[in-house]
Amino acid sequence: MLKAVIFDMDGVIIDSEMDYLKMDLAFVQRKNPQAKLADLLGMVGASRQDAWEYVARAVHNGQTWKELRDEYRQENQAAIPNIDYRQIYRSEVTGILDFIKSKGLAIALASSTHLELILHVLEVNHIRDYFEVVVTGAQFKRSKPDPEIYHYTARQLGAAESECLVIEDSTLALPPLHGPE
Repeated sequence: MLKAVIFDMDGVIIDSEMDYLKMDLAFVQRKNPQAKLADLLGMVGASRQDAWEYVARAVHNGQTWKELRDEYRQENQAAIPNIDYRQIYRSEVTGILDFIKSKGLAIALASSTHLELILHVLEVNHIRDYFEVVVTGAQFKRSKPDPEIYHYTARQLGAAESECLVIEDSTLALPPLHGPE
């Protein structure tokens, strides 16, 4: 029986992927003006390391993915990017959250994004109160698509993994949360 729904944020609640890719491309093109958006498309849904390896290949100047990631973070120290998160909010989400709540299901958010930005997005879109649990990928050794964040979130909700529905937009295949029954 379904007891809980766990949402991803980027690409599900907000349509942020293109805005973030444009920011990444601007960084890459300062180092390699020939780089194209297509060089970075594999970043979407990838683990942190895999995403930054795409950046390193696109930059192609000998810097490691860790060096590039650290430089990017140094340049972009603002916790909240200059993006209008109300503009990229998927308005149908509010109705979906209302429906889920009306069925008595628990709702959680499990996102690789850092907590300050997650809370900002939820607050500016007036949906924070829907989520009983908010989990950030910074709490874990491995990033998505590793399912560790979902295992943890299910436990925080007090639900068996088989009782959870995960709404995720990753193009990478996620293994099942639970083993064969």
